[in-house]
Amino acid sequence: MTRAHADRRKPVEEPAVPPADFRSYYGRPILKQPTWKNPDVPGYLFSGGLAGASAVVAEFARATGRPGLARTARLGAAGGALAGVVLLVHDLHRPARFLNMLRVVKPTSPLSVGTWILSPFSALASAAAASELTGIAPALGRLAGVGAAALGGPMTSYTAVLLTNTAVPAWHGAYREMPFVFGGSAAAAAGGLGLVGAPVAENAPAARLGAAGAAVELAAGALMEHRLGLIGDRYRTGAAGTCMRVAKALSVIGAAGALAGRRHRGVAAASGAALMAGSLLTRFGVFLAGKASAADPRDTVVPQRARAAEADRAQAPEGTG
Repeated sequence: MTRAHADRRKPVEEPAVPPADFRSYYGRPILKQPTWKNPDVPGYLFSGGLAGASAVVAEFARATGRPGLARTARLGAAGGALAGVVLLVHDLHRPARFLNMLRVVKPTSPLSVGTWILSPFSALASAAAASELTGIAPALGRLAGVGAAALGGPMTSYTAVLLTNTAVPAWHGAYREMPFVFGGSAAAAAGGLGLVGAPVAENAPAARLGAAGAAVELAAGALMEHRLGLIGDRYRTGAAGTCMRVAKALSVIGAAGALAGRRHRGVAAASGAALMAGSLLTRFGVFLAGKASAADPRDTVVPQRARAAEADRAQAPEGTG
């Protein structure tokens, strides 16, 4: 009998001490709680997404001869951008901190990149809206609107990158789906705003955009919760779960009303309001889920142990226990 055969017949020795099954030191949180304030940050996440998608809608409406929809979307883009700046500065406590972030451009920092997306977008969207309201310098206003629309896509999703780049398990683990959740939610909000403010004769693109955005948001959200496994419970329980359930119901109701009743002024406005409210509550749900995930050490320890065990199994020789 060869030594290799003898080694295979040796019983696997069990450790004398069972593996430790702890959560953390005295159950204390492993991660530091995010210091972002509520409702400043969820409101910032919502207003930025609404602004970015509305800027794109405004240019599409202008190009297709829908002045009422274009006006509504331009005002929504400017209002959302300015609201986002105000909420962000309030969360930072001092305006100087926001200005300090503009001193350098750091491509490896989502916060730095996001600041340089938000700042020019706000200026361009505000200029386009001012020209829309006053009629002054229409050519420059249109050019500003085109520039804002070019930055509209990144505006809808850079906040998702900002969240998923943290160590918070419920955010970081959703890095694949979160940009689609936020992008779909932003489109739903912009479509909802168009349904609320645009004439019935011009709201067809807004209705389709709102319904499509809601569908993307719901599908990506369901995939995100499923792929997160145990951590996905953060989006189904507690205050975050309540926000997410109500948001899903409002998104479904708003999308159905947008497609079926957009020609009726009251139904169109109610559907648009439901889509916007659903988008806002989605941001609150995501924010609260992250706060709860950071506070519970299990969300950090359990996935780490699962990944370590999977790596051990992958490296173990074939046929061993």
